[in-house]
Amino acid sequence: MCDYSLELYATRPAQENEIYVTTRFPSGSIGFAAPGDCTTAVCVSYGTKMTLENLPTELQQELGVGPMEGVTFARVDGLHHDGVRFSNGRTVLLHRLGVGVLGSLTSDHIAVTEKKPSEAAPAKVETRIPVEPAE
Repeated sequence: MCDYSLELYATRPAQENEIYVTTRFPSGSIGFAAPGDCTTAVCVSYGTKMTLENLPTELQQELGVGPMEGVTFARVDGLHHDGVRFSNGRTVLLHRLGVGVLGSLTSDHIAVTEKKPSEAAPAKVETRIPVEPAE
């Protein structure tokens, strides 16, 4: 949701129709922030589907993904908890994305949130996700 290392900062939940950018906060942690407000961490719920753009070339090659990919925001066990799972099954910590990656909630997310609570499927949250090793 928002990594514990971002608890020192103002936070707010992610919203539809906004674009976020991965930002290095003064603590050294990387998280999402709205462009123009790099002091407020934007929290994304685990299981939320997102589109990422501007993925670093080295990460694309290593993970076998393109510059723009659909991902699911995921909780990862370890020192940091926020990660993303790509459609090819590869999961990395948000920190591995680096600074400057753009993210937005996908239309899949919007469709689920507009359903009545009785119609919406419960969010599937994995508690143990294999993670790519840190550099």
